[in-house]
Amino acid sequence: MIRATFRTRRVLLAVAASVWLAGCATVEPGGPGPGGVPVGKAAQDELLKSAEHRFVVDCLDSRGLTLTARPRAPDEDRVLQAALFGAGPRELSVTLATGATVTANDDGCLATARHRLYGDQRRWFRAQVTVDNLRAEAQARMSADPAHRAALARWTRCASPSGRPRSDRPDPAVAARCARETGIEEVRARLEAAELVTVRTLRRDELTTYRQLRDRALRRAAELSATTHPKKGSTHS
Repeated sequence: MIRATFRTRRVLLAVAASVWLAGCATVEPGGPGPGGVPVGKAAQDELLKSAEHRFVVDCLDSRGLTLTARPRAPDEDRVLQAALFGAGPRELSVTLATGATVTANDDGCLATARHRLYGDQRRWFRAQVTVDNLRAEAQARMSADPAHRAALARWTRCASPSGRPRSDRPDPAVAARCARETGIEEVRARLEAAELVTVRTLRRDELTTYRQLRDRALRRAAELSATTHPKKGSTHS
């Protein structure tokens, strides 16, 4: 089961703090968006990040906490982590086709922020985890393909010739030479592309949900940005 350890969650908290503090119709990722949604996936991701940050700050404020970059005592750090990521048994869980299980709490401010932004934290969590792991699923399917197994066997024989001790980490130069000679990279690229098409078909429901909830969040974030940063010349009563 994939669960964030205490040390990992401290790293996640530090990353979240640095990112969020710095941040202080269907929407096509590379095209213009309706209702103030920016053009391009990078700009859209930044818009979503900014809105999520604002909702997290609101949630923490309601609990009498603030997200700051200053050093915190261990007890204070644990309280903030619990408020941000949640505590206790993990209510959200997705087991992927690869066999890995991803879990999370739904009572923290991060989950609350995503529920406000995407409209349904549970559906978003399942869709996001699935979509984020489409390539891993494709690679797992690829590894079982006879063509990949044959290429991997050729590469292994090349990198660890018979009569010599087999190394888990062959010399990088040897590994690169064997990759060229055996054509394993070309095999992997071809099979992965084909498996990605298959996986996207298998997970089309999750992909549809992902796009729908992301579209909803982008519109919500654009509305929020408009109220926070009104265009020049506009007035609010």
